[in-house]
Amino acid sequence: MDLLAWVVVGFVAGAIARWIVKDERRGCLYTIGVGVLGALIGGGLVRAAGWDNTRTRFGVSVLTAIVGAVLLLLVLQALAGRGPRRPPPRR
Repeated sequence: MDLLAWVVVGFVAGAIARWIVKDERRGCLYTIGVGVLGALIGGGLVRAAGWDNTRTRFGVSVLTAIVGAVLLLLVLQALAGRGPRRPPPRR
């Protein structure tokens, strides 16, 4: 049952984060992955801030996952923009 909750929270958080950041990639597994990784990132940030997040409500968990997923997508976009620049194709 816990795995199903992670998948549901991951999908919801990933979908909302992709909508906020305007991420163009598609796919259910990508969205779930972004949301689950966002939940891990957000939970780590909450724990590093010294807050106890072990007894939070569902909405707070989803909000934490959304914030973490948005941060993940922004970092991925920043890293993608730093790649080697290719000259435009010749015509």
